[in-house]
Amino acid sequence: MVMFDSLNRHMLPPYNADAWIQAPNFKRLAEKTATFDTSYVCSMPCMPARRDFHTGRPNFLHCNWGPVEPFDDSVPEMLKNNGVYTHMCTDHYHYFEDGGCTYHNRYSSWDFARGQEGDPWVGMVGEPDIPKNINGKGRNSDWANRSKFKTDADYPQSQTFRDGLEFIERNHAEDNWFVQIECFDPHEPFTTDPRWQQMYPSPDIDGALFDWPAYDDVKETPDQVQVATNNYAALVSKCDDSLGKVLDTMDAHDMWKDTLLIVWTDHGFLLGEHGKWAKNWPLLWEEVAHTPFFVWDPRQPDCAGQRRSSLVQPSIDLGPTLLGYFGMEPTADMTGKDLAGVIADDSPVRDAGIFGYHGVRVNITDGRYVYFSSLEPEGDIYNYTLMPTAMRGFKSEGDGAKLVEPFSFTKERQPLRLGKAGVSQENEHGLQGYLFDVQVDPAQQSPLEDPETENRLRQRMTELMRECDAPAEVFARIGLSKA
Repeated sequence: MVMFDSLNRHMLPPYNADAWIQAPNFKRLAEKTATFDTSYVCSMPCMPARRDFHTGRPNFLHCNWGPVEPFDDSVPEMLKNNGVYTHMCTDHYHYFEDGGCTYHNRYSSWDFARGQEGDPWVGMVGEPDIPKNINGKGRNSDWANRSKFKTDADYPQSQTFRDGLEFIERNHAEDNWFVQIECFDPHEPFTTDPRWQQMYPSPDIDGALFDWPAYDDVKETPDQVQVATNNYAALVSKCDDSLGKVLDTMDAHDMWKDTLLIVWTDHGFLLGEHGKWAKNWPLLWEEVAHTPFFVWDPRQPDCAGQRRSSLVQPSIDLGPTLLGYFGMEPTADMTGKDLAGVIADDSPVRDAGIFGYHGVRVNITDGRYVYFSSLEPEGDIYNYTLMPTAMRGFKSEGDGAKLVEPFSFTKERQPLRLGKAGVSQENEHGLQGYLFDVQVDPAQQSPLEDPETENRLRQRMTELMRECDAPAEVFARIGLSKA
């Protein structure tokens, strides 16, 4: 499994004939695999999506950023405990912070390449020499880490793929293994060796370095936006080169005959679309929620070069799919689906899927329509956890922590209820719901007035949230009833 972070579907050649980013290996990948046209996120952003992958179920309804819980079923650990050797190669440093600290030990073994973004790696007392940066968001750790990147081989992505390819070289002749090659790129900051930046000559913006957009409205000039976009493009081209090395290795060892290959991402990234940068704070527009996804299944050789239109959600579906590939059953708590049938002949596995961030709108798509729920003006949302850690540090108790009744998936354990945090999200669009027909209007420029479709999707959202045993206050916050 090759996993990228913040990879934009609409900028890749298999999804956009007019894509200007140079990514020949993604085109090559599409010729070798089934390419999924209706792939959506579930829990957002980074670690919530990874908890989805481990557990095979949506986690954003109950908790925000956090570790694998004591009551969770972890797919990599289930594989490990049933004779499948599991190995993770990653530079995704959030795994090694407080809010991600229980993921890597679910694997049989793991590699970690240091230096991405704010990874506290290079010790530097005092202020590093940070060059002029458009948004002023350069973090000290990031600039200290960059001092270690002298050649392209020094970058964390290069090291991550090197580690993954070394694992494959050692083990390709063996049976019953799973390797997860996961890189932080093309997540911001869009930092690459100059050889990649030279592929996308940028306009002069007075010597400023702009490779880390703020999570904010676009306030920069068109030239500045182009510089940031070009830096992102350079990083995608490096990702494409790394992907090509995996494909070369599959070719060299004739692994296509017996090895499953999965390539996916947790979400996309706004590069000025809708007048926004990044994610988290705006609505979950198509550029973020609609993702690239590719699978080769050696049991279904006819899938090569084929398109699949059925609605899938990789973050929750890949766990059951991997279990099925190795002859295992998903647990009763998993709501994701084994995608073997979709890969084989596009057999649908769901009629709709919910997605979102903890504590804000719940969203739903049926593959054609996307509905962003309305929000009630008042209402508190809580975190339910036995691992009260945030991205960095510990979750605030708010009005106090208390043990509450178990949920259906907590294995009769009582979780702590933490928080009483007010709900916030970008307020430009108010509290009303929004419906889009993304087949007709993929840029989501024209909200629909279609009460019948909206009511149908709200009813299906209610049913899917009940299947997940969502807390009652989450229903109330979006104007629905759990009863």
